Amino acid sequence: MRRRTFLVGSVAAVGGLALGYRAWTNAFEAQAAQLVARNGETLLGGWVKIGTDDTVTVYVPHVDMGQGTHTALAMMLAEELDADWSHVSAERAPGEKAFANRFLAEGWILQGWRLPVFLDGAIDMGFGEVARFINLQITGGSTAVRFTGQVGMRIVGAAARAMLIEAAARRWGVSAQELVAAHSIVTHAPSGRSQRYGDLAADAARLSVPASPPLKPRKDYKIIGRSVPRFDIPAKVTGALQYGIDVQLPGMLAATVKAAPVHGGKLASVDPTPAMRIKGVERVIALENAVAVVARGYWQASRGLAALEPVFTDGGNGTMSSQSQAAQQDQILGAGGSSRHKAGDADAALKAAPADRVIEASYRVPFLHHAAMEPINATAQFKDGRLTVWGGEQDALGSKAYLAKVSGLSAANVSLIALPVGGSFGRRIALTAQHLHQVADIARHTAPQPVKMIWSREEDFAQGAYRPAVASRISAALGPNGMPTAWSQVFIDIPGPGLNDGFLIPYAIPNQSIRSVTSATHVRTGTWRSVAHSQHGFWSESFIDELAAAAGRDPFEYRRELLAPASRHRRVLEAAAEKAGWGTPLPAGVGRGIALVESFGTIVAHVVEASLGRRGVPSVHRVTAAVDCGDVCHPDTASAQIEGAIVMGLSAAIAEEITVERGAIVQKTFSDYPLLTLASTPPHIEVHFLRSEGPWGGLGEPGLPPVAPALANALFAATGRRMRTLPLIAAAHRAAG
Repeated sequence: MRRRTFLVGSVAAVGGLALGYRAWTNAFEAQAAQLVARNGETLLGGWVKIGTDDTVTVYVPHVDMGQGTHTALAMMLAEELDADWSHVSAERAPGEKAFANRFLAEGWILQGWRLPVFLDGAIDMGFGEVARFINLQITGGSTAVRFTGQVGMRIVGAAARAMLIEAAARRWGVSAQELVAAHSIVTHAPSGRSQRYGDLAADAARLSVPASPPLKPRKDYKIIGRSVPRFDIPAKVTGALQYGIDVQLPGMLAATVKAAPVHGGKLASVDPTPAMRIKGVERVIALENAVAVVARGYWQASRGLAALEPVFTDGGNGTMSSQSQAAQQDQILGAGGSSRHKAGDADAALKAAPADRVIEASYRVPFLHHAAMEPINATAQFKDGRLTVWGGEQDALGSKAYLAKVSGLSAANVSLIALPVGGSFGRRIALTAQHLHQVADIARHTAPQPVKMIWSREEDFAQGAYRPAVASRISAALGPNGMPTAWSQVFIDIPGPGLNDGFLIPYAIPNQSIRSVTSATHVRTGTWRSVAHSQHGFWSESFIDELAAAAGRDPFEYRRELLAPASRHRRVLEAAAEKAGWGTPLPAGVGRGIALVESFGTIVAHVVEASLGRRGVPSVHRVTAAVDCGDVCHPDTASAQIEGAIVMGLSAAIAEEITVERGAIVQKTFSDYPLLTLASTPPHIEVHFLRSEGPWGGLGEPGLPPVAPALANALFAATGRRMRTLPLIAAAHRAAG
């Protein structure tokens, strides 16, 4: 028996979303139908499919990286649809323009602004076209729930529900106001009639679509706010979930590569003979900046690569080191820089302040590796004039466009099969996807046989796209009461999307001047969890702590006085301090530190209790977090996101550091790059959510930025030594020496 289905399409509109086809050309609707419609299914161009058996399938334009996005977005749509949750599932939307994420385009561009309703049609068209033009289907920036969910899935569900009710009203000749929808059933209480969604879907598809369907108030939620079982967990527990590294294809070859150790270098020469002597090695391929060995299996390929002695150029960067870069940055921090934010006249206020009331400090953070468990890998096949790539990429449409560019093929002849990612934190973005270029080049040589390329762990470390190594210098003037009257800051500017956000501070300081200066580096950089907020949070929250100490004030009370009484920031700060028992006695040698950072629409405050061991290794005993992200969809996953960010933030703050010598990365593998172990994880981590009327914020990243400053501030409280550079284990050794 063939199952008919109803697929609701959605496009961004001011005041909500209009479900319909105004921004859909016939070409895109037909493409979407070919991609997901099966026997007997009717595709009308969008995101939710309702079958005659009442199954609800939500198409999610985000990749799974362990964050629970597929479950959360399905919950948000099902809540407004009033669907029977037991019949709801989610699927990854295909990496094609027909599924470009216009919700993300609207959310990111408008940031909650609401435009006049008469612009609905133009906005519908505009955001759909923008999303398709820039190949927008990215996972990152904590955007899934706050933009795709709030701006898109909830309104899609609400509009679909209204259409189903209207279909029933017309079928029965009654007013839609007399009908109630719940658990995938529309009911007319006066007559006792009811109809399942699956029976109404085809009729609903013929109706006009409500432009601004009302959303449920929080008090009426039945699904949102519950920790329902996540869709992704069973397959991960059993090992059934297939990641990129698990891909197996008939006749598949294996490849591994070694690129120029100095980023920007090229392959000068390589003798393939030693590798070709190894049984199982098929060929050695010289790439522009790397050498690849292709074999029948990964072990043979890796042995073949180890036998080679390739010669690389250094691109003129062979003398660069971490020390030389730091010296260069220190020099340019004295330059004027470009203004990023200005209030009042900070320069005049600093000049007018007595010398003993001016506080100055410099801060520095190192390059950080993503250190994902799944090393970089991808599988590719050139066949019949087409390129197909299987891989875990955060940016499916962007990666497809990149592959079309490097392969010379049209986008119509390139397919990216997006798979779950075994850890990423910003590494699998098309802007830093040199591995895709490599696998496409290798596959051209092995065509028509498919080839899986896997980087060794050493290559993964050597060829990362690291969190930038940057620095900042801050000065402040204190008034007679010890409160700051001026804040003047200059920080290193790293070109790239989002790499310079997060410099604004939440405190009411009347005179502010925040500037940036550019410092070039040949080392490849990219987005890392929380992007620039990770460094800005460290130095701004460390410096505000220094001001409190200079004023002889309690750091919590000092911050509190600088925040508006009714503000969300103050409420979060107070909640963290209260839950942590701020001011209560601690054991000897243990200090308590606090930090407050807003990022990705969410405000987070951490209180850390820590001590410094004899060997200068920080020991964290307790972390208390207070979080205001507006509302919480899946409480268990939300807590896990904050807890994970805390552990990752502690790991980075304590010991993680990528260094450079002679232009190349020093660290080779995890033994050189110590991550926080389970035994070193704080025994007590508490997460407290403060629901507010603020807009929905992100959760994947905001838990990280307050970690490093809260820990550094706790160590100052414990030892009296201020640590202004990361990682703290190195800073502690320098302070002790």
